[in-house]
Amino acid sequence: MHLGVDYYPEHWDIEMIDEDLTRMLKMGVNTVRIGEFAWAMMEKSPGAFDFSFFDHVIKKCKEYGLQVMFGTPTATFPAWLAKREQSIFNITKEGNRLAFGGRRQYCYNSDVYMNYSLRIVEKLVQHYQKEDQIFSWQIDNELGHEGSDDCYCENCLHAFQQYLAEKYASIDELNQQWGTIFWGQTYSEFAEIPLPTQTITEHNPSMRLDWARFRSHSLNQFVQKHIEMVRKHKGSHQTVTTNLPGGFFDKWFDHNEFSRDLDFVSYDNYPVWGGLKEPVSPAMLSMTLDFVRGLKGENFWIVEQLMGAQGHDVIGYLPRPNQAKLWSYHAFAHGTNNMLYFRWRGMTHGAEQNCLGIIDANNQETRKFNEVQAFFKDISAYETMVDSSIKADIAVLYDFDSVWSWRIQRESSQFNFTEEVVRLYEPFYKLNTPIDVIRADVDFSSYKVLLLPVMKVMDDELTQRIETFVKQGGTVVFSYRAGFKDRENNVRFGEKLPGPLAELLGIEIEEVESLHEGQTFSVVSNDNNTGTGKVWREMIRPMQATSLYKYTDTFYSNYSAVTVNKFGDGKAYYVGGGIEAALLNEIAEEIADSQNISTIASEKQVEVMPRVTEDGQSYFMVMNHSGEDATYRNTPLAPFECKIIQGDSKL
Repeated sequence: MHLGVDYYPEHWDIEMIDEDLTRMLKMGVNTVRIGEFAWAMMEKSPGAFDFSFFDHVIKKCKEYGLQVMFGTPTATFPAWLAKREQSIFNITKEGNRLAFGGRRQYCYNSDVYMNYSLRIVEKLVQHYQKEDQIFSWQIDNELGHEGSDDCYCENCLHAFQQYLAEKYASIDELNQQWGTIFWGQTYSEFAEIPLPTQTITEHNPSMRLDWARFRSHSLNQFVQKHIEMVRKHKGSHQTVTTNLPGGFFDKWFDHNEFSRDLDFVSYDNYPVWGGLKEPVSPAMLSMTLDFVRGLKGENFWIVEQLMGAQGHDVIGYLPRPNQAKLWSYHAFAHGTNNMLYFRWRGMTHGAEQNCLGIIDANNQETRKFNEVQAFFKDISAYETMVDSSIKADIAVLYDFDSVWSWRIQRESSQFNFTEEVVRLYEPFYKLNTPIDVIRADVDFSSYKVLLLPVMKVMDDELTQRIETFVKQGGTVVFSYRAGFKDRENNVRFGEKLPGPLAELLGIEIEEVESLHEGQTFSVVSNDNNTGTGKVWREMIRPMQATSLYKYTDTFYSNYSAVTVNKFGDGKAYYVGGGIEAALLNEIAEEIADSQNISTIASEKQVEVMPRVTEDGQSYFMVMNHSGEDATYRNTPLAPFECKIIQGDSKL
């Protein structure tokens, strides 16, 4: 098991390295990650490559028995390159060229940047291909993060036009698919197609979906070329990964495309960051980890695990004593099997002075050091457990065409895609049963329950696969707006909503209502159980389906809000609005019971994650996410405590 820290020896007097490495060993570190922002040190002028500083660092790591993950340094390019090649810079939607001084200011479609970046990667990997201490290469750093996945430069314009010319058989086909007759937008050649920059009202939704696909294509082809370069020159003992940033559904790229080419997926886990007054919810955090695990369907690394408070400008919530330690256990519970903390020591210069590490700028060993030390000692005893695979009966399905369709047209001012994913995920998460979060084109036939939050874009292929799943005894839960648009982001003609899902769901939707801040609706069940909702609602008329909840207001009391339909040997649920958690919890319990899914009851803020090793040994990771004492079946839990219980039949 790799347990370690992100180390930036170039930020400090190199004479401190022995002291640093000695203290790391004391804390339980066996691995460091280095190098990902140091291009300017490795190539101080064009073509003048010098790796001597890192030669010394790696020599020292070898002396202390520390393994090394080396980051290729292309996320921050040297000042000489910025001065020499202005065409490499990202251009914002407003037409502003990004300035040198931050990070990831480059354009993924710049051939000039591609060549320079591949050259430094080639020289670096060649230099260390025989170095036994380096076991893995990290590609770039948090690709596409902080808005760097979107660019509107001339490189992107020409690449976009070429992308469309390759996708569509002719400009006439594009005009037909996009419906460019609207507002007289018809094109006579691909060279006439503009970038979707600022205009009056909005650009064509079909164009914008193709633009989103193009952005994803741009990033992925950049990453894949870098992966290929590393694979070409690395040693046979060295692996390839890259560190994914959070906020997956707020990005303009599909993480699946390049993740499949990695030896293992890595993630940067920040339950709180600058400006947040409190951490994300345990359900939200769990869903993100399940998403990462779902990219390759296997356990993953965390190469940046938060320990201290964070912020480039405004500092976020201060993790309470043992809370960040709990987040570390929690990550291992959801499929992490190797972990590096960000960062070894907080920096005294630059934009991340407020991104605190294990040791602060005072260079003292304090509570955070002791927490990591205790965690490393404890978790290292459970290597077999954390290497075990997680088997889930429930899967959340997502499709980036739907994600991007919602980003292009939110429809409600209160809509947030990630929150709608959590809306369906959380009721099942509370049952303490494993859940996978996977792209919809993955084989889902082995699951018992599928959750499809706000799947606005649907095609016949996905519909047929889901129908087969339900006919064979599976349960599916859709939430609102399902099937509203086709694969080109156009509204279906001549079909009543929910379009291709009408037979499966056994309903018709006559009208919809977008709700805004302060607006809610009330619903009531057949047995007078009441609840509320927000964001969106749909007036559902059951055809073959059974109504579970109806609206209570005067005009729409004859319409259903939640339905279930028997289809073959299975069931299809439809949640026609932003229904509150209490009602969805009841539905989740009913589904889990009917599908014979193993669940574990616990207090509200206590999570229990079962793990089973390859040889059949059972463990339960019991986590108290609250700042107050809790219990689990007579077992006391201190605030933010995790207890790992082995083979307890009572659980």
